[in-house]
Amino acid sequence: MLARLASNRLHEIRRIFSQPARSFSTALNYHLDSPDNNPDLPWEFNEANKQKAKEILSHYPSNYKQSAVIPLLDLAQQQHGGWLPVSAMNAVAKVIEVAPIRVYEVATFYSMFNRTKVGKYHLLVCGTTPCMIRGSRDIEAALLNHLGVKRNEVTKDGLFSVGEMECMGSCVNAPMITVADYSNGSEGYTYNYYEDVTPELVVEIVEKLRKGEKPPHGTQNPKRIKCGPEGGNTTLLGEPKPPPCRDLDAC
Repeated sequence: MLARLASNRLHEIRRIFSQPARSFSTALNYHLDSPDNNPDLPWEFNEANKQKAKEILSHYPSNYKQSAVIPLLDLAQQQHGGWLPVSAMNAVAKVIEVAPIRVYEVATFYSMFNRTKVGKYHLLVCGTTPCMIRGSRDIEAALLNHLGVKRNEVTKDGLFSVGEMECMGSCVNAPMITVADYSNGSEGYTYNYYEDVTPELVVEIVEKLRKGEKPPHGTQNPKRIKCGPEGGNTTLLGEPKPPPCRDLDAC
């Protein structure tokens, strides 16, 4: 009986992994070799990034090179157009002199590392409660509808992809998106917030990026200065009074 159950379970596992397509969530956790992502493909930092890697390593003691794994993976991702193939992770492992599994553990844990292809402009919609209350689902729907893709798909021209990220830390200016710009590799890489957006505004931002323009980042509300209240401050307009201090000598 147990042997039959084990055999059935093994058959089911083989069936799942023999399927040509995987859900995105599965791709976040597992690696299956493909023509454009396998350990036999050569990968190394280019000459400019080799120098950047040396500079990054200089911030850590020589016997703690592994502490540089996150900035080195980030640099590799910038160089490779916004995502990390397994050969790039292996290259980072060689630089910091650790077993490749130690690098895989980091790359699969942090959502900032993309292990499938993304667009040259990777648009990330904040999906945490403050942004959701302020309409982030409408923002995402507008982007997906305008670009004709599903979440985490890349447009046919390779320019855009849309994903979701948890709290970006600018809740006062919700809703917001982030644009990771990989269009010029690591030399021109930028990662900018666009806050106080609307469905119409995010479409405008996409079209400006398509034209090669760099729309101003930060709040998109002309009545707001950075994170200040719309229309200006209404409280704390003067110098605050210092708190009354207890006479410690009288105790």
